[in-house]
Parts: sequence; C-alpha cells; structure tokens
Amino acid sequence: MDLLVVTGLSGAGKSLAVNVLEDIGYFCIDNIPAGLVPRLLEFAQQGENMLSKVAVVLDIRGARSSKEIQSALASLDEQHAQYQILFLDASDDVLERRYKETRRRHPISLSMGLSTSDAIREERRILRPMYERANYIVDTSLLTTAQHKERICSLFLNSAQKPMALTVMSFGFKYGLPKEADIVYDVRCLPNPFYVPELKEKTGLDQEVVDYVMQFEESKTLLARLESLLEFSLPLYVKEGKSQLTIAIGCTGGKHRSITFARLIGEYCQKLGYCPSIQHRDATRTL
Repeated sequence: MDLLVVTGLSGAGKSLAVNVLEDIGYFCIDNIPAGLVPRLLEFAQQGENMLSKVAVVLDIRGARSSKEIQSALASLDEQHAQYQILFLDASDDVLERRYKETRRRHPISLSMGLSTSDAIREERRILRPMYERANYIVDTSLLTTAQHKERICSLFLNSAQKPMALTVMSFGFKYGLPKEADIVYDVRCLPNPFYVPELKEKTGLDQEVVDYVMQFEESKTLLARLESLLEFSLPLYVKEGKSQLTIAIGCTGGKHRSITFARLIGEYCQKLGYCPSIQHRDATRTL
C-alpha cells in the first residue's frame, strides 16, 4: 500500500492538496487523531478493504503535542509500514495574511487563547518532528492555486514510474529565494533583455527573448556547463535515494533569463529520462 501522511501549517494548503490527491486516485482521510493512524493502516490492509493508495491528514487538529506525533510515527515504524510524509509550509506573514483574508481563527488560537502569530509559532514547534522527517516539503507562500495543484500532481501522479520527482523553477531574486530549492543557479551574469525596449514587457516564454538570451557565447557556454553538471549529478541524487529535487534558476525579476534557462534545462532533463515539472514562480508579477 502506498501510504502518504499529509501534514503542515494551518492555512498552508493541505485541503487543496487533499483534493488533488483524491483526483489522482488516493483514498483520503482528513483530520485523523494521531492514535488512530496505526489502526487505520491495519484496516486499509485487510481483505476486501485493501487500498492501494491512501493519504491521511495528521496535523494539530488530531495531535496537540509533538509527543503524540512521535508516538504515531513510531507505531507506523513498528509495523514496518512503508510511508512518506508531505509537509505543506508557508511563511508566517503569508499565513497571517490568509487568516485575515478569510476571517477565520487559527485552531490553536481558539483552544489556547493565543494570538494568530503566537499560534503559528506554537504549531511549528509541535509539527517539528513531521518537518524533520518529511520526504516532500512544499512551500506555498508564493504559489498560485494552479501552481500548487501542478506541484502536487508532479510529485505524486504516477510517482512509482519516476526515478525522482524533479522540479525546475524560475524565480526572481528580488522576490526572495524559493524555500524548497535544493539547487540554485544564478543567471544574472548574462545580458538582460529587460533593457531592450521591444523585449521589456515579454518573458522567457516568448521565443524572441530566448533568441536574445541565447545569442551570446557566454549564455551558450553557461548552459552547456550546467547541462554537463546535471548529467553527472542527477543520477547521484537518485542513487542516494532522494525522492524529490528542486532546481531553482534565478535572475533579477524572474521574467527573462531565468525562464529561458528553466525551459532549456527542463527540456534537457527530459532528454535524460526525467519528467520535470517546469514552473515559473514570478512570471506574472507586476511589481
């Protein structure tokens, strides 16, 4: 049985993740008490109830202490259960803004009488064991709903057929590094199409921008060296047992050079036999 434990911060997008998992064939159970996780495993593996893909949401609604979480995971380990953990995260300021926008109160804020900011900090403390053991960490701070859905699909749709879930992401340094990035390449050293009037409002999704960036010898050389490095290193990550890898490629604003290189590197990784999810985090930003 393919067991996935979904957890993370309240407001980070667990509900959306569960909806996506259901759409791709997982039997999902939300808000399960920590003490019932081992029993659920036993039920799911019995005779006619045998389920092939199960996702359970275990968060602070079902476990109000780190000890409860550690006990639930220890029980799964004792049963020699094969499971993975998906942790949904977001920055504190984004979580606070989401609560203000929805006019909802944080679960811990209600039960412990804490402010939203204090409740988020307490929740992080409680969920620390899950974060440290997570196989997948998805930071949704800057993801749109569509990008969030695409990320979950890229991780778990036909995951058994993939050697490693690979994401190639473009971003702008002016908006901050992607928290989930494992490898970061900086292409700000290349000529910038932003200063070409007819290209300023276009992005690396437009062929004119790609042609401009790749006409320079330094761009061609840099791409060739990055491809050579990836050809050597990606199999090593697979051999080491890494289940997901995010390659982030950044330029100043995340619209021209980074998108160009993300597309080309994504295409190269496909030629190597991977199935990368190619995302452009800041392509639609207007500021």
